[in-house]
Amino acid sequence: MSFRRTHYCGELRAKHVDEAVVVCGWVHRRRDHGGVIFVDLRDRTGLVQVVFNPEVTDARAFAEAERLRSEFVIKVEGRVRRRLPGMENPNLATGEVEIYADSLEVLNTAKTPPFAIDSYAAVDEALRLKYRYLDLRRFEMQETLALRHRVAKLVRDFLDSQGFWEIETPMLTKSTPEGARDFLVPSRVQPGEFYALPQSPQLFKQLLMMAGIDRYFQIVRCFRDEDLRADRQPEFTQLDIEMAFVDRDDVMALNEALVAFLFKEILGIELQLPLRRLPYQEAMDRYGSDKPDTRFGLELKDVSQVVKDTGFRVFSETVKSGGVVKGINVEGAGEKFSRREIDELGELASSYGAKGLAWMIVTQEGGKGGIAKFFSADELSRLFDTMAAKPGDLLVFVADKYEVCSDVLGRLRLYLGDKLGLIDHNRWDLLWIIDWPLFEYNETEGRWEAAHHPFTAPLPEDLELLETDPPRARAQAYDLVLNGTEVGGGSIRIHRRDVQEKMFAALGFSKEEAERRFGFFLEAFDYGTPPHGGIAYGFDRLVMLMAGKNSLRDVIAFPKTASAQDLMTGAPAPAMDSQLRELHIRLTAEAERRVQSLTLDGRK
Repeated sequence: MSFRRTHYCGELRAKHVDEAVVVCGWVHRRRDHGGVIFVDLRDRTGLVQVVFNPEVTDARAFAEAERLRSEFVIKVEGRVRRRLPGMENPNLATGEVEIYADSLEVLNTAKTPPFAIDSYAAVDEALRLKYRYLDLRRFEMQETLALRHRVAKLVRDFLDSQGFWEIETPMLTKSTPEGARDFLVPSRVQPGEFYALPQSPQLFKQLLMMAGIDRYFQIVRCFRDEDLRADRQPEFTQLDIEMAFVDRDDVMALNEALVAFLFKEILGIELQLPLRRLPYQEAMDRYGSDKPDTRFGLELKDVSQVVKDTGFRVFSETVKSGGVVKGINVEGAGEKFSRREIDELGELASSYGAKGLAWMIVTQEGGKGGIAKFFSADELSRLFDTMAAKPGDLLVFVADKYEVCSDVLGRLRLYLGDKLGLIDHNRWDLLWIIDWPLFEYNETEGRWEAAHHPFTAPLPEDLELLETDPPRARAQAYDLVLNGTEVGGGSIRIHRRDVQEKMFAALGFSKEEAERRFGFFLEAFDYGTPPHGGIAYGFDRLVMLMAGKNSLRDVIAFPKTASAQDLMTGAPAPAMDSQLRELHIRLTAEAERRVQSLTLDGRK
């Protein structure tokens, strides 16, 4: 069979009038108007109207056209004609023309789809994921995948122009602690031993710098076995970049140029460079978040010193015990919000982890409602000055540990910004978060761990703190934040063995454990390692934001659900007994019961 397709459906224009064409695609819609059949034919480029007129079309082809239904796959031969005056469709790129069919070949029939392909109507996501191959036929999804392709191509073009080489790194590697659970892969030929799928190519990209590659990048699949949410997947795509003989400013400048290039080419937006830089501590103080959305105000204020001696004991006792009191001035909300809405804010704060939400409304006479009665006129005056409050404003407060106050009010700030319509969704706001802590405390495990990863270099002035006071050490790390979402993060890496060993010691690794887990990496330091640094972007997340989507699942061709399932293929699924025997794996009694129940239930 020869298809001899001459054009894609969406390519045809007035300049093609009178040309003989061959097009292929899916029947988008079919309409019968008094013996003349009209078909909107669709491929990935768009729609074109095909006319089956019994006076022109072959009789056998016309008979075939009468039985066409949505999603039939067809081939049409015909001639392009201009539509009659007044019959043009300005909503279609091909709206000036139509194809008068000479012949038709039905290449495949189709059942009625479980949801409409020809509309943007909301469809249950589980149904979309089960029939993903149908969901991907919709123009909205295809436009997103086309944008994703274009972003990837532009990234490659830009980095190639800057002297970077694209180099692949292994998918089967050694399990190393990088902050999330590894996906383990059992070795058949080495019984009892396992590979791990990479959470990132971190060690390999550093080894490439040690190898003298100088500039490396890769658009790479990564894997993390962790709980999911709308902007997280167990397998995801990362844009990985590493450079040798650079400092923090060099890496950030190159990446600003890359992002500016993408924004101009994809969105037609000129970014103002250099981008703002906000120290981590300032971001937490002002916004309660290390990825602040700075498109609106509602900044957090620390009022601990103002209320430390007040008669309102919840505040004064919190400060005396080492906690803080922070608040937000919700301008004008004192006049807008009902008591019910204020109570709902309190319930929301409690759901975020606060013991409660204190509040008061600012009036001409002072304060009213909530906790206002516990303050003297002088205390209210000083509190209002600190909060930059004026009559009609609503003040809300949380008293607790610094981390709790920041997290609760940071999340409440985002809720209020959305509720009050303060966020300009047409604005693109990029900034760097710098001077991160080198370590963060894991409350669950009761230990300090690397805030980014164990290979991040401390600021030079904080190097000695690795041995004397690790929690105070700051990192040569930087995150790129776009509209309140982290899209990339990186650091200058440790390039000396003695510093790396101090870092491992500060994380609680014994020399033996560090050698067992990272011996090959530590040994590489002994052969001359250049200063180097880099960054990794969440490629899916970047595309999601640029495409104006709210979920990563809308920019990944075949994503997983929030429970890490593939509804289309049925993965994960039980393995055959013969496979398990080959891998020397025996299921626990609990796992056996689950597999049996799934099999009996017909779900696997």
